[in-house]
Amino acid sequence: MERGKSAEAKYDGEIADLAEAIRGEMRKFYPTALELVYDNYNALVIGFGPTERASEAVFSIALYPKWVSLFFLQAKGLPDPDGILKGSGSVAKHVVLTSPDVLHYPAVRALMREAEERAKVGFDPNGEHRLIIKSVSAKQRPRRPAEKDSTAHTGKTSKGKKALGGARAL
Repeated sequence: MERGKSAEAKYDGEIADLAEAIRGEMRKFYPTALELVYDNYNALVIGFGPTERASEAVFSIALYPKWVSLFFLQAKGLPDPDGILKGSGSVAKHVVLTSPDVLHYPAVRALMREAEERAKVGFDPNGEHRLIIKSVSAKQRPRRPAEKDSTAHTGKTSKGKKALGGARAL
């Protein structure tokens, strides 16, 4: 992917619109958060934290070709009575966001409030929002879903080789 392309250009329009709406909601919830942008190999990630240190970010949203997730970056010990957090990591967990409304679901809001209370460093109520581009990887996976072709139903390419696997199960 070329440097400098917008999310709208890199991502399918539906994912770009969803991500923009989610980012807008996150900015309403955390108006003084610093947004730390990492355009990584696997995803475009926007962290929300009180400082420029990635290790102090509390949340991030990650854009993948087919979905957007909200990550709880300090999830170790975070109570999840509704069992909505996904992931096997010991530190970060996530929730797939199918719409910005998911951020307003009681279980998600409760997790967000708890994560904010438990954060290593709290958000400064008098702080000033900034967007900081932390890194852009030169090599990135395609950000749009792969086009379906006539070999999809057989699982074989024209040379008889088995087609490589599809999307990750959600």
